[in-house]
Amino acid sequence: MPYTTKQRRAVLQCLEDRASDALTPGEVAEELRRGGTPVGLATVYRQLEQLESAGLLHRIQTGEGALYQYCPHPSAPHGCFLLRCGSCGRVSHLDCGHLQTLCDHLAAEHHFRVDPRQTVLTGRCQACVGKEAHHGAN
Repeated sequence: MPYTTKQRRAVLQCLEDRASDALTPGEVAEELRRGGTPVGLATVYRQLEQLESAGLLHRIQTGEGALYQYCPHPSAPHGCFLLRCGSCGRVSHLDCGHLQTLCDHLAAEHHFRVDPRQTVLTGRCQACVGKEAHHGAN
């Protein structure tokens, strides 16, 4: 990112401060307003696009629109996948060397190149699985 504006730094800081959350552009704009840095929604969208292009954010497409989340390891050599819990909706990053093995296998055997930065695996997180097991025991 050769040129960084005050707004871009503010948007990135907002998402970094809430790294465990995936936010809508409107939520980012509201967080910035509450923090004393009002930025227009069009500017937020533009900054999110540029930060995503730079590899600093993940964009997660949902049926309701896009969510954005800070990427804690933007220079992982094999990229990082996102894990999304279908029960609670929490999104977490997976930076694991085994991902490269999977990507290599898919490319060699199935002639399909995966874009890890655009890949979201859906399942259930440990907390939700634990809750289900606990409720099932009653």
